[in-house]
Amino acid sequence: MFRLDHANINVTDIDRSLKFYAEAFGLKEVRRITSDEYTIVFLSDGATGFKLELTWLKSKQGAYDLGDNESHLCFEADDFDAAYEKHKEMGIVCFENKAMGVYFVEDPDGYWQEVKPKR
Repeated sequence: MFRLDHANINVTDIDRSLKFYAEAFGLKEVRRITSDEYTIVFLSDGATGFKLELTWLKSKQGAYDLGDNESHLCFEADDFDAAYEKHKEMGIVCFENKAMGVYFVEDPDGYWQEVKPKR
């Protein structure tokens, strides 16, 4: 038996990413690991056990190569219309798939994250 615990993304500015995920999705820091080489911060939605792990490698220079950027997290919104309006105001909506009823936002490092309505 397995259960999902967390997903990781590498970021270039931990403070900028923490601010983004707090503002865009209400995620809060629940754990932090720091060394001379890296900082790892786990974020939680407070409702599920699943966490988002942000890893900042302090010596990393430049942006990460995200390839075709096909990997993503999906956030389910209780109020999809309000979430969409908030993300539009933030200027982070990067792709809409009206046929599927979802949209994507782009985080500060170029990762796309899906938002879907509660079904």
